[in-house]
Amino acid sequence: MRRQFTGWPEQAMDVLWQLQGEPTHATRERYRADRERLVRQPMIALLNEVADTDPRYEDFSVWHYRTDAWWWQHQGAVIRLGRKIEIGLRFSLDGLRIQGAWWYPDPGQVDMFRKAVAAEGSGRELSAIVEDVRKKGYDISGDVMKRPPRGYPTDHSRANLLRHRSLIAARPLGCEQWLHTPEAVDRVLSAAADLDALLMWLVRHAKRTA
Repeated sequence: MRRQFTGWPEQAMDVLWQLQGEPTHATRERYRADRERLVRQPMIALLNEVADTDPRYEDFSVWHYRTDAWWWQHQGAVIRLGRKIEIGLRFSLDGLRIQGAWWYPDPGQVDMFRKAVAAEGSGRELSAIVEDVRKKGYDISGDVMKRPPRGYPTDHSRANLLRHRSLIAARPLGCEQWLHTPEAVDRVLSAAADLDALLMWLVRHAKRTA
């Protein structure tokens, strides 16, 4: 049963608007309490409800503010699913954005990823998953080499995936009225379901313990 998240108040957009550009220290301090109450705390409430729905999403963090103005203008959060494998959320004047990412890899993770991409079974599976995610409207990006890595043929059928040293699928969820209602929880869960096959593949094949 929903207990916490009722949506971002419409005043949250007003606060973020006041923090656009290069807000002075005095401006940031003036809006700090309102930003915490209207922008950051709703993100925490949303992720608590997401975690209540699926315990795999219990390990999350909601960022505080930093010295760079960008962090005051965008409220970020991550849900960790494995080492360097996570769902990222970002709330701003543009609305809510989600991404599934394997990035900033630990030593050895890139090699594990490449071996799984090159293997016929797991590689074909990932290729199909990425194509499906792309068809759902997600942009596929990452740290991509200009050519396949040494040791793999340049004409490999999955050469494009082999070039990746990170893999990110992202799309905006929108900036409509549902942001200000509990429906945002369902929107996030639906997008997380879109990304589930990709992220679980990465957990199986690129996860590395600390």
